[in-house]
Amino acid sequence: MSKKKILFTAFVAVAGYLGFKRYQSGQEERDLWAEATDSVPPSDQV
Repeated sequence: MSKKKILFTAFVAVAGYLGFKRYQSGQEERDLWAEATDSVPPSDQV
């Protein structure tokens, strides 16, 4: 395997990981906002 292929594969892996972490972080923030703006109280706090 040439060095270019190894570097390209490593770059793609790092980019994929960073993209996944960014997506995951955004999902957590969306969940937090949904919980904070939900007008219906959770059923365990009735």
